[in-house]
Amino acid sequence: MHAERVLAMLRMRRFEEQCVVLSKAGQLLGHYHVYIGQEATALSACAALTPEDFVFSTWRNHGHLLARGAAPGAMMAEILGRSAGYAGGKSGTLHLAAREFGVPTTSALVGASLPLATGAALACKRRGSGVTVAFFGDAGLEEGAFYEAMLVAKVWQVPILFVCENNAIPPELRKRGQYTSSTLPAARLVDVPLALQVPAEAVDGTDMEAMDECFARLLGEVRNGGGPRFVEVRCTRWPGNVMTWPELPGGEWQLSWVFGGKPERAEMADWLSSDPLVLYLRKALASGALNRPQVEAIDERARSEIAAAVRFAVESPYPAPAEAYRHVWAQGEQAR
Repeated sequence: MHAERVLAMLRMRRFEEQCVVLSKAGQLLGHYHVYIGQEATALSACAALTPEDFVFSTWRNHGHLLARGAAPGAMMAEILGRSAGYAGGKSGTLHLAAREFGVPTTSALVGASLPLATGAALACKRRGSGVTVAFFGDAGLEEGAFYEAMLVAKVWQVPILFVCENNAIPPELRKRGQYTSSTLPAARLVDVPLALQVPAEAVDGTDMEAMDECFARLLGEVRNGGGPRFVEVRCTRWPGNVMTWPELPGGEWQLSWVFGGKPERAEMADWLSSDPLVLYLRKALASGALNRPQVEAIDERARSEIAAAVRFAVESPYPAPAEAYRHVWAQGEQAR
């Protein structure tokens, strides 16, 4: 269990580090976002899902898809615009999706996937099985789409869990109180869904055990006809998660940091106390569930898997020009 979870989180982290490397090398073109520092949320939430459930994501979608079981090679190929990607290279990173894993679409527009997720939840209710998880950031609460989706979800009592990944929380406020949004008048984010009679709570995004209990319980309530639920996952933004282009302050994540080593960059050293991967590994090591040689072997496996994914993607061809006319419809007929 511990080894599998560590591998899953390292797979996500090494995957996104390579996105930064490829971008700096000019091989990943266009804007992109990464999920570094929030891996535990996706892993914990998706662990409580079944194959028939739906997941809707945002521009930070890589971790969500990997947690659902998507192949790193096909994902990287899609991100690089190659034909071996999940959408044949047409969606890129910001609209990455994998229908076979219950991720029908993602949207780079703030809050835009929430009405779609509510519609999928209505489909689950009508067919009598399955639930939907909608991941979004705290800025989504500033969009009308959020209120429309939540109102409809509550009125229709559809099986959906709204997961707000609030990465604006400073470490000292992650467990206590709420770091007030600069643009949202609510003192606590959970006050918004509560005003709409949607049960809501907050959980520490660095505490895997707390999230396991939270997601299992809330999704159980949703799955058993309880209607929509809302959870705010409090996490702290990774220093490399800058608005222009993601960076790797201090270089790639180092296993030595788990054992007391420090990054040269002060902001990275400070952030380690908020890194769910570091905290989970330290707990597993302290309990004896894992030892250092085992963790080193797991990291080597994750590095090897992602290196293979990058090779697969880079060696995959670009789509043929004629592909631009496939899946395009006009006046009821497919364009030629």
